[in-house]
Amino acid sequence: MARISGVTIPDNKQIHVALTYVFGIGPKSSADILSAAKVEPTVRAKNLTDAEISRIQEVINDKFTVEGELQRIVAGNIKRLKEINSYRGMRHKANLPSRGQRTRTNGRTRRGRKLTVGGTAKKAPSKT
Repeated sequence: MARISGVTIPDNKQIHVALTYVFGIGPKSSADILSAAKVEPTVRAKNLTDAEISRIQEVINDKFTVEGELQRIVAGNIKRLKEINSYRGMRHKANLPSRGQRTRTNGRTRRGRKLTVGGTAKKAPSKT
């Protein structure tokens, strides 16, 4: 089990896919890292040598912000938006979509499960 930037990457996946398990590294960044470290992208993570792992780690440390540091930066950006009461900050405070999506019909991911308002359900027929 290889550990890169504090994350245990899956052994049975090719290294270009396994690197995307690190927060802040996507497919494009993964390809850039592997080309800079001179590692074959299709090799399995379990077949990497210690030298290759250390080269990958060095490239990540030199050129990328990943994991905890990146999460702190993102959280700080959101906190700043909330403090200055920008529109995006207000949307974050209200737990609503902040990138212009409609909320009249969709937006369930941010808003949560639908709550039925009382009085709209059909009444059961009563015996007379």
